[in-house]
Amino acid sequence: MPGKWVVYADGASRGNPGPASIGAVVYDENGKEVHAVSRRLGRATNNEAEYQAAIAGLEAALALGGGEVDLRMDSELIIRQLQFRYKVRNERLRPFFNRIIELRNKFDVFSLEHVPREKNKRADQLANLALDSGQDIG
Repeated sequence: MPGKWVVYADGASRGNPGPASIGAVVYDENGKEVHAVSRRLGRATNNEAEYQAAIAGLEAALALGGGEVDLRMDSELIIRQLQFRYKVRNERLRPFFNRIIELRNKFDVFSLEHVPREKNKRADQLANLALDSGQDIG
């Protein structure tokens, strides 16, 4: 059943490139956390991790029923690329960008929002949990 979802996503990389992970959390329209992802990626740059976190969050929202989604991230670069304000110059990021455009088209309503890091704490916590604990969730 379609719903209204808010997805917060964050990527982490220690070394850039280095050991990397993602964190994403999906909230329903009442603000209840309905899905969380915390996963190691192996070696990646921070921007690669950011994109993969967004993909994981959007895929989770789609699996929950699609409908409307608001993607919120503290990565200004990724948000501006997805708003077509910045070009994707790094060819390693292009497949991730293209995947999000594919996902975007599967929702009835899709919006993007750049948020300050303080408003993205849960996704950041999940990304760091995977790096620190070595365990994956979701």
